Amino acid sequence: MGPQSTPDLSTPASPLSLSTIAVVGLGTMGTGIAEVLTRAGREVIGIDTDETAARQAVATLEAATARAVARERITERERQDILARFRTFTDLQAAADADLVIEVVPEDYELKRQVFAGLDAVVRADTILATGTNALSVTRLAADSQRPERVLGVHFFNPAPAMKLVEVVSSVLTAPTAVAAVTELARDLGKDPIAVGDRPGFVADGLLFGYLNQAAAMYEARYATREDIDAAMRLGCGLPMGPLALLDLIGVDTARTVLEAMYAESQDRLHAPAPILGQLAEAGLTGRKAGRGFYTYDAPGSGTAVPDAESPAAADELAAGRTVSSVGVAGSGTMASGIAEVFAKAGFKVVLAARSLEKAEKAKARIAKSLGRSVDKGRLTAEARDTTLASITPAGALDAFADVDLAVEAVAEDLAVKQELFRTLDKVCKPGAILATTTSSLPVVACARATSRPEDVIGMHFFNPAPAMKLVEVVRTVLTADDVHATVRAVCAKVRKHPVDCGDRAGFIVNALLFPYLNNAIKMVEEHYASLDDIDAAMKLGGGYPMGPFELLDVVGLDVSLAIEKVLHAEFRDPGLAPAPLLEHLVAAGCLGRKTGRGFREYARR
Repeated sequence: MGPQSTPDLSTPASPLSLSTIAVVGLGTMGTGIAEVLTRAGREVIGIDTDETAARQAVATLEAATARAVARERITERERQDILARFRTFTDLQAAADADLVIEVVPEDYELKRQVFAGLDAVVRADTILATGTNALSVTRLAADSQRPERVLGVHFFNPAPAMKLVEVVSSVLTAPTAVAAVTELARDLGKDPIAVGDRPGFVADGLLFGYLNQAAAMYEARYATREDIDAAMRLGCGLPMGPLALLDLIGVDTARTVLEAMYAESQDRLHAPAPILGQLAEAGLTGRKAGRGFYTYDAPGSGTAVPDAESPAAADELAAGRTVSSVGVAGSGTMASGIAEVFAKAGFKVVLAARSLEKAEKAKARIAKSLGRSVDKGRLTAEARDTTLASITPAGALDAFADVDLAVEAVAEDLAVKQELFRTLDKVCKPGAILATTTSSLPVVACARATSRPEDVIGMHFFNPAPAMKLVEVVRTVLTADDVHATVRAVCAKVRKHPVDCGDRAGFIVNALLFPYLNNAIKMVEEHYASLDDIDAAMKLGGGYPMGPFELLDVVGLDVSLAIEKVLHAEFRDPGLAPAPLLEHLVAAGCLGRKTGRGFREYARR
């Protein structure tokens, strides 16, 4: 074929028509992509050397389309048309007429290179070759191909029919027309494509897998149970799954492969796979597909976890505790009033103490407004509102805590301020009263040591807004008494919160896993790898996060975020935890997020 007959993919042109598409590898992801394509009217050539996999792909498509007919989303005629557009083969020669080939074979570079070499021999000169990898080098695959300008990455998320995100990955060799054609295809499929460069994990997995790795390391260190780690991230961050359950879904071996690739490029210790990932993978305990990973499942491939040797015993909840009928809440801010509301609604007598009676009364007025909104929405009766408010007594001094059974402080996140408050609580609270701090980043034991009864001191980290958020991190120090711990867990249950146990170290569970992820997102922007909007979209659409990292940072406050990052870095001494310079610069400039009208984004002044 002469030079004039070879299309020039390197110059801008109208996007190529991609009507016939081959999918190589008919596992879960390949089958899902085939379903998306056939439903969108494309002719799909499914290729897998395993005839069983090919038959299973057809059966899966038949079942999925049958469900769609039953739900009246498509007609039977449309279903038959979809099925007719999907043909399966066991030889790469079947891709000869394809406009685009998407390979989704296992994450092994040599295997993928062989597939691309085979495709080079059979496809047309203008056929685009796409790899579905999320860990291996697209650039290397392109360089080893006969026509590197037509090679790119197209990363769907599992399950492909449901997940909206598609990362379109260019190497330095990829022609703009190939990128434009695949991007237009993704939009036509009803997906939201984002353009990214070639690095392991790209945007979504690049941020996700570092977080998953840290969760695995946290579990391996026995800092918290698998159930508590997963519950903390679901309830504290609104995530659809906890990290360890997600690792089991993804595949422990797959996660390890992605992390190895990320670490090889970044040399960031946060990406160095936690040893437990290797141990589980080498033992064949790769997650749901094997029937066992971090959790045990009722059968290989099942998503139903069953009790095993690590499952918490019901007897653990029966430990003897202390009686709590009255609660003191110290503070006048949003968190203090929210916590007071939580206790009052659960039937406790509450003393709400602030630095002055006026501040305490304003805090109670804030609670009255909150309860009023609940009444307006039909979530609370007027009678229940009045009963709740009547159980709250505002006070202008901590002396009012003389008879409370549990004192909870929710004052400024300043150790000296908290220690002084605990010295006062030690003097005014009766013997046997439990003293709790709501700190999210300071050492609980430092508050305990400010008293003469450190065994009575514990952390109760509520999340904002306290009335709505279900999680409480229960933080034991090495000095906390067993009955104090048991009492606080029982109190959490009574106020309808979910307690998770963790030790007294920076960040506890949620912040220790959340803020390194947020910091890494900032680093992506610093490195000009992706935009704020693309990163936020990637994590919402590809990871199921309720908010993108930059949306969340602006809501939390950049100054608060920086303070937590500094505490984590000081505690763990890991260079990868050092706050991103961009975050420090924005804080220094007074750009603190929504509260100042400008953070990573600008907001309208109220």
